Amino acid sequence: MEFSSHNSSHSAAPSAPELPPESYDHQQHRYQSYYGNPSPPPPSSSYGLSGGFPAGTQPDVVRAFQMVDRDRSGFIDEHELQQALSSGYQRFNLRTIRLLMFLFKNPYDSLRIGPVEFAALWSCLGHWRAIFERFDRDRSGRIDSMELRDALYSLGYAVPPSVFQVLISKYDNGRGKAELDFDSFVECSMIVKGLTDKFKEKDKGYTGSTTLSYDSFMCMVIPFLVSYN
Repeated sequence: MEFSSHNSSHSAAPSAPELPPESYDHQQHRYQSYYGNPSPPPPSSSYGLSGGFPAGTQPDVVRAFQMVDRDRSGFIDEHELQQALSSGYQRFNLRTIRLLMFLFKNPYDSLRIGPVEFAALWSCLGHWRAIFERFDRDRSGRIDSMELRDALYSLGYAVPPSVFQVLISKYDNGRGKAELDFDSFVECSMIVKGLTDKFKEKDKGYTGSTTLSYDSFMCMVIPFLVSYN
């Protein structure tokens, strides 16, 4: 079974916000390839033996985590994460929260995240916020399908038109027009990024094409799709 990911743009484009390095092994590679510019290496951080926040984490990030970690366990669940993010960004749909927890999963507890994952997630959302505001040209707090397409394209994701239509159909406002607030933008963009990153794990040469068995394809895609619904 052969799959291709075609991107017509080879021009320099900003890298998409990074997932934490433990999420996908391929991020250790440094390359200039089919997928656009290489992602910058994650900042070096020293982690305390207590498993606390990375050195240099902003106090407001630490405070947001501690305010919802009521049992002082050092971990927060999806509802606590939803509450923490609402203080710094906006209220997120629980579906988006589950997607974020899946992508920034704690290797020791799949139902909760700790300070390391929270700090990486918060930083990633800050990058996505900057991208969202860049393409929300009318400052309405929402972007339409064309603005979303431009945002994804600027990051190197040339989603085929047929796939793009399926992707945005869930954000239809009931009048035949797709409009995404920041919550929906994060969900949509992270789906594209997450699935692209999973594909890149199999595309060892970064050519935009790979051969997969049916089992490999299902094991690659299905966990991603069902883990946050």
